[in-house]
Amino acid sequence: MSTRLSSGGRLIDRTKALEFTFNGKRLRGFSGDTLASALLGADQMLLGRSFKYHRPRGLVAAGVEEPNALVNLGQGSRLEPNQRTTTTEVFDGLSATSQNHWPSLEFDIGALNGLVARFLPAGFYYKTFIHPRAAWKHLFEPLIRQSAGLGRAPVERDADRYEYFYAFCDVLVIGGGIAGLQAALVAGAAGARVLVLEQTAHWGGRAPVDGVQIDGRPADDWIRNAVEALERMENVTVRTRVTGAGVYDHGYVLADEKVADHTPGDGRPKHRLWRIRAGRIVTATGAIERPLAFAGNDVPGVMLASAVRDYVVNWAISPGDRTVVVTNNDDAYRTAIALKQAGLAVPAVIDARPEARGALPEAARAAGITVLTGTAVAGVKGRGRVSGVQLCPQAGEGGAVTQEIACEAVAMSGGWSPVVHLWSHCGGKLVWDEGAAMFRPDPARPPLGADGTGFVFAAGSANGALLADQVMGDATAAAEAALTAMGKQAGAPATPESHAEAEAPLLPVWIMPQGAGPDLRMKMWLDYQNDVKVSDVQLAAREGYESVEHTKRYTTLGMATDQGKLSNINGLATLSNALNLPIPEVGTTTFRPPYTPVTIGALAGEARGEIFQPLRRTPMHDWHAAHGVEWEPVGHWRRPFCYRQPGEATSAAVNREVLNTREKVGLLDASTLGKILVKGPDAGRFLDMLYTNMMSNLKPGRCRYGLMCSENGFLMDDGVVARIDEDSWLCHTTSGGADRIHAWMEDWLQCEWWDWKVYTANLTEQFAQIAVVGPKARAVLEKLGGMDVSAENFKFMEWQDGHLGGFAVRIFRISFSGELSYEIAVPAGQGRALWGALHDAGQEFGIAPYGTEALHIMRAEKGFVMIGDETDGTVTPQDLNLDWAISKKKEDFLGKRGQQRSYLSSPDRWKLVGLETLDGTVLPDGSYAAAEGVNANGQRNTQGRVTSTYWSPTLRKGIAMGLVRRGPERMGEVIDFPQPGGAVIKARIVDPVFYDKQGEKQNV
Repeated sequence: MSTRLSSGGRLIDRTKALEFTFNGKRLRGFSGDTLASALLGADQMLLGRSFKYHRPRGLVAAGVEEPNALVNLGQGSRLEPNQRTTTTEVFDGLSATSQNHWPSLEFDIGALNGLVARFLPAGFYYKTFIHPRAAWKHLFEPLIRQSAGLGRAPVERDADRYEYFYAFCDVLVIGGGIAGLQAALVAGAAGARVLVLEQTAHWGGRAPVDGVQIDGRPADDWIRNAVEALERMENVTVRTRVTGAGVYDHGYVLADEKVADHTPGDGRPKHRLWRIRAGRIVTATGAIERPLAFAGNDVPGVMLASAVRDYVVNWAISPGDRTVVVTNNDDAYRTAIALKQAGLAVPAVIDARPEARGALPEAARAAGITVLTGTAVAGVKGRGRVSGVQLCPQAGEGGAVTQEIACEAVAMSGGWSPVVHLWSHCGGKLVWDEGAAMFRPDPARPPLGADGTGFVFAAGSANGALLADQVMGDATAAAEAALTAMGKQAGAPATPESHAEAEAPLLPVWIMPQGAGPDLRMKMWLDYQNDVKVSDVQLAAREGYESVEHTKRYTTLGMATDQGKLSNINGLATLSNALNLPIPEVGTTTFRPPYTPVTIGALAGEARGEIFQPLRRTPMHDWHAAHGVEWEPVGHWRRPFCYRQPGEATSAAVNREVLNTREKVGLLDASTLGKILVKGPDAGRFLDMLYTNMMSNLKPGRCRYGLMCSENGFLMDDGVVARIDEDSWLCHTTSGGADRIHAWMEDWLQCEWWDWKVYTANLTEQFAQIAVVGPKARAVLEKLGGMDVSAENFKFMEWQDGHLGGFAVRIFRISFSGELSYEIAVPAGQGRALWGALHDAGQEFGIAPYGTEALHIMRAEKGFVMIGDETDGTVTPQDLNLDWAISKKKEDFLGKRGQQRSYLSSPDRWKLVGLETLDGTVLPDGSYAAAEGVNANGQRNTQGRVTSTYWSPTLRKGIAMGLVRRGPERMGEVIDFPQPGGAVIKARIVDPVFYDKQGEKQNV
C-alpha cells in the first residue's frame, strides 16, 4: 500500500495539518502537499478512469505531464473540471471528486468497453458511425455526445475574479530550476531587467531531489542563496506559481499565475494572466521523463521513476512497500537508491541494456539491490493496483516468462525529453539527438525576431543538457548569448561547480520486449488518457497514415488534456518503426500554446458581466443624455437616435431634425466613426490592395471615398480616406466596423504582406468628431473664427488643420447628408467643450442636434448606401451602382478576382434602385418583390427586396432603396410587394437619388 513515511519530506510542514475530501471521504495532508501526494499518502491509488475503455487509472507523474489523475475540484460556484492533482496544492477544506465513471469510481459500468476492445481499435468511429446514414442523427450522435468529455461542466457563475498584468523586461527566464536561476544571475549581474518565472511553488527543480551538489554543498543551499541574491537585485523580479504558457512573435509571452488557487475566497484574484514583452527569452523549462511501453504499464501503481523519487524525497510518500524499477538508462537508479535510503524495499532494477556498469548501477548494487540486465517486463499483474511483474528477455518476444516478482509499485524510465514547447511556439526547429534518443532545440534554427536574429534561447535540460555540470554551463552560455544579442556585455559571475554521478548511455527502448507479439502490443499504452496503444499506432501505419499529424488525429494520440507530454515521442518512435523510417524523418507534431491549460477566466480577466463588452460612450454622451436623447445601439456604442422635446413623439422629433438640418444647421456626434491610421513607406501600396479604387495617388490634404471588399468580392465596408502626408493616410470606417477592419488590415499585414513596411493604429477613441451640417454650417464656423472655411479656400473633399474658436482641430469637408458639411476632429478630451462651443455659436442660426435616424433619412434621400442595410455579405459594389469607385487601372485588389466570376458579373443580378409607393406610403422594411411562378419548394419567386425605407419629411412621401433584378434597366416599372394578410403594395422603380441629384447643396 502507499503510505506517508514517518520522517522526511523536504516540501511539507508536518506542523500544519490540512483536511480535505475526495469523493466525500475525509482525508488529511500537510501544508506543502499537492493533492496527488496527499492522496497517495492516504493509499488512494485509484484516482480516475480512462476516456475510451474506462480502465482504472492512478498517478503516473508528479508534475504538469500527469495524464491520469484529473479531478473535479471544488463545488458550486468554484467547481473546476479536469484539474491535475499533481499541480493542485492542498488547502484546508479542499473538495475533489473523480471523473469519467458511473455509477462509482470503484465500479464503473463503462469498463465493459474493455471487453470489446478488439472491436474498438484506432479510428473505429470513422468506419462504424457512417451506416446506416439515418442512424447518425437519432442514435450515434446522441450516444457519442453523452459519452464525450471527462469532467463535469460548471453550471453556476464563477465566484472568483481574474486580472491581467502587463510586464516588460530585457530578459525573461522561464523556469526556476538551477538552469533558470543561473541564467537569471548572469543576466541580472549584467544590469539587464530580468523577470524569472517558476511554475511550481518552489525553486530549484529536480536538482535537490536528484542529490546534486553545487560548489561542494547540497543543491538546496545554492538555490536558497541564488534566490536571495536575485531578490536583492533591483533590476530582477522573481515569481513562483507562474507558468509560461505561450511564446508569440516579437517577444510577446503569455504566462498564467495561480495567485489564490491554494487560498480560495481570500479576496485576491484567483489567476493573473501576465502579458509580457521581452527583449530576449531564456527557456529553462527542464525535461520530462518518458514512460516505457510494456504490457500493463497503465495499472495504478506503475509510475515514472522520477515521480516516485519526487514523492519519496519531496513529500515523504511511499508508493508501495516493494517497488520494482524498470529502465533503459542510469537515471532511474537514483530512484532505486532513494527508495532504499527511505527504508523501502527494491526487489530488483530491471535494465533492458545488455550491461549496466556505471557509477549509479554500482551504487545500487552496493546498496543490496539486485540488477537484472537485458531483461524486460512481459506484463504487470493486478488491475486496480499493481501486485507484481512478470519478466522476460528484452531481446525476445515475451512468450516465455522467466521470473515473477511480487511488488506494489513499478517505477519506469524510458529516458528524457527536453521541454521544447516554448522554443517551438514561434518556429524554433528541433534536431534529433541519436545518442540521447531525444529531440532538442536546434541552435542553428532558433525562433527569429523581427530583426532576423534569434530571440529564444534554451538552457539546461530544456536544451538537452541533462547532467548537473552540463546544465550550469549551458545556462551560463544561454544567458550570455541572450545578452550579446541585445548588445549588452555579459560580465557574468563564475559558473558554479556542480556534481552529479556520471551516466552511461541509454538504450533506446520503444516497446518491451522488443519483439513483442500482437497480444502484448494491445496492452502497451502510449496515451493513458485517450487509451491509445502501441497496436493502434501500428494499425494506423498499416492503413496508410504515414504522416505523424494524420496518425495523431486518426488515433487521438496526444490529443488529450496533457497534449501528449508523455506519449508523443513514444508514439512517433512506434510509428517510425512501423514505417521503417528514421525518427527524424517521421518528425514531430506541432507544439502550440498554451503549454498547460489556462482557464477561460484567466484569459477573460476582468472582462465579465457588465464589462464583458464594455459600453462605449463618446465624449458628448452626458450632454446627449441631458437633452432628451433616445439611444440606439451601434456595435458597442450608444448613439443618439433622436432628441425628443417635451411632449414630442419620436417620429415628430426625427422629422424636425431632418428639416432643421436641411433648412438651417444641424449638429451630429460622429465620434463613433472608425479612424485608422495607416503609415509607412508601403502604406499607399497597401491601401491600393485594400480598397477598390486608388489611394496611393491621393494628394496630401485631399479626401477620397473608398470601398473595401472581401476576397470573394463582396462589399464589407466603406468610408472616406484622407491623406495626411507623404506616407500617412487616415481611413474612416463605419461605426461598428473599426475593430473588424483594423483586424482585417493586421491579418493581411502579418500573414500575407509581412515584409511590407506598414504600421496601423486604431485611433477611433482618441478623437471626438462633430459634423456641422446644413446651409448655415459655414456661418457657425465663421462665428467661432480662426480658420478660413470659405468655398474658395476650403473645397469639398479637402481637409485642413487649424484653430477654430481656440481649439486645435482637423476639419474634413465631407458630407453624408448632401448638405454643406464640415466634420471637425479634436482630441477626445476636448470633444465635449467643442460641442458646447459649436452649440452656443449656432444658436442665432437655429442649430439643433440630430441623431442617427435623421442621418439615415438624409443619406437615403441622397441615395447614399449604408453598410449593413444595402449590404448583407452577398452584395458587390457593382450591385450598388458603385462601378465608378472601382479602379480600371489597378492590376489587383482584394476582391477583384471574385468580382470577375460569372455569377457575380451576371446582368441578372439584383441591383440598387429607388422605390416609391404609388400612394406615397412607406414600404415595410425587408419586403420582397414578387415575380411570376413558384420555386421548387412551392414558394413564390422573388425579384427584389427593400433594403432601406423611410418617410421623407423633405419630400413629404415614403421613399425606399432596394435591390431589384436588372433594376437600373427597369426605371418607371411598377412591381408588387405582397404583405402578410394578403395586401399588396405597388411601388415604382425610380432613381435612387431622390434629392439634389447634382450635389449643388453640398458643394456651395
